[in-house]
Amino acid sequence: MVFVVGYALHRALLTRVTGIRVVAAEAEGHYAQLILTLGISLVIQNGGLIVFGSTPQLVRTPLASRAWEIGPFFGDYGSVFVNQARTYSCLVAVAVLVGLFLFMNRTRLGKALRAAADDPEAATYMGIDVDRAHRLAFALGVGITAVAGGLVGTYYPFQPYVGLEFVIIMYAGVVLGGMGSTLGAFLGGLTIGFVQQLSVLVLPTQLQNTAIFVVFLLIVMLRPQGLFGRSAERT
Repeated sequence: MVFVVGYALHRALLTRVTGIRVVAAEAEGHYAQLILTLGISLVIQNGGLIVFGSTPQLVRTPLASRAWEIGPFFGDYGSVFVNQARTYSCLVAVAVLVGLFLFMNRTRLGKALRAAADDPEAATYMGIDVDRAHRLAFALGVGITAVAGGLVGTYYPFQPYVGLEFVIIMYAGVVLGGMGSTLGAFLGGLTIGFVQQLSVLVLPTQLQNTAIFVVFLLIVMLRPQGLFGRSAERT
């Protein structure tokens, strides 16, 4: 459903500020789609606030309060408890990642989407409809985001502005993995997640994000293109 909504939204609004007709403007640094999508997000957030209110909600599921016990280790000294809702969410996320990776790298349509993103003019000369490719990519992105939101909602309270809690961390994970790399974004997100969770062993909870960005800056200083990014554009 969200994929269809994203496709229609792009066709109605975003197509006016993306695609082959604005390649020159983008080269000069004028990214009108950033302003437009920011405006759309504000409309959606405030619309959700009016309709649903600001009280945090949660998708009720028995899995959120159940856990598997792994252990005990070293006799009876300790066990590890793995939350079932988070485990199933992780498995679904990995399945979606594998499907997206295979789609982008093994199918003709996926390669067309990558070509339209890398070089819209060259893609046009090869017979690729760049506007349609951008539309499908946007719809695919919001559809996958909807899957992620549904999974997170089973164990994390949400409200119309919950996205602000994730957007900067997600951006850090994408840049850390390398722009343009599906596998890199996944591994970058895993790195961010491990750092965030392990940092509470030695730091207060309020400093979780501080630890994330310290590690982020260290890795970017050593490898500016990210873990799996390209150090230079193709010629």
